Amino acid sequence: QVQLVESGGGLVQAGGSLRLSCAASGRAVSPFAMAWFRQAPGKEREFLAAVGWSGATTYYADSVKGRFIISRDKAKNMVYLQMNSLKSEDSAVYYCAADSSIGNLRNGDEYDYWGQGTQVTVSS
Repeated sequence: QVQLVESGGGLVQAGGSLRLSCAASGRAVSPFAMAWFRQAPGKEREFLAAVGWSGATTYYADSVKGRFIISRDKAKNMVYLQMNSLKSEDSAVYYCAADSSIGNLRNGDEYDYWGQGTQVTVSS
């Protein structure tokens, strides 16, 4: 069973930055694609960013493009989300996800493994 654990969330002032981390453990983690999603109260789960197994190609939602950066360290089984220029509407629970076979990296329904989430609150 693959396990994902997010960390790095917290309270930050609007305009500030946070870096989220996701540690992966378990069998066959290395070839997995990984992604970040978020969900705010009363809203649907929202795709944020994804990175392929090699780390060479990344994908971003329009709402975070230019502000958020996804990266991974395959040797350490870690994926990161650097969040800059944070806005109050970025407040949500942030989740990392992983899977070994995905057709569309933006589609959360195709990911089999999810972390518990980490809360990000941006004050205005």
